[in-house]
Amino acid sequence: MLETVEKTTGTQPAQWSVIWLHGLGADANDFAPLVPELVRPQWPGIRFVFPHAPVRPITINNGVPMRGWYDIVGMDFRSRADMEGVRASVGELDALIEREIERGIAADHIIIAGFSQGGAVALSALLSRTGPLAAVVALSTYLPEAETAQRVSGAVQVPVFMAHGAQDPVIPQPVAAHSAEALAALGLDVDWHSYPMAHQVCAEEIEALADWLQTRVFGV
Repeated sequence: MLETVEKTTGTQPAQWSVIWLHGLGADANDFAPLVPELVRPQWPGIRFVFPHAPVRPITINNGVPMRGWYDIVGMDFRSRADMEGVRASVGELDALIEREIERGIAADHIIIAGFSQGGAVALSALLSRTGPLAAVVALSTYLPEAETAQRVSGAVQVPVFMAHGAQDPVIPQPVAAHSAEALAALGLDVDWHSYPMAHQVCAEEIEALADWLQTRVFGV
């Protein structure tokens, strides 16, 4: 089981969980400071789980070891992701989901979220998961091998929030937009947002995500 950083909101036991995967070279602490900016007072108690990715050599960065959910082997977004590593990280994410269920969170009260590499794993997990989930949040990311991606029979149908920076130099917005279109073509309900920013998050994006969670997920 991956090592995690956790933050729980509210005064009552958590009724929901958000498992949030960081980007390449970051760690579990990267998005924890966003919790108070995202969460609204009327929301139920939420346990935010931020896992550390394993440390591994990253080919595109001259083999330097860093935290990453999978190796990046080239520049072409159609084939740059080491899919064996993606699948292994999806397995780690599945284990975290099962742990939250064992801790008393209903499967349909679990949200998976990710930024950049973490978002790529979250989207890949969505295509292969048949058990319930509440939603997927994918920020500044893309779907690996979007051209040939398929959903397994009986894959879970949940809403997807995708947001991207129009000036993103790491994952160009057209790549992310194509991924959103590929997911929609597979029958997924994708809510797409674009912001005038680079490879990052912004206050307007977090506000939009909070609105979306409130109306589409929590219903409060």
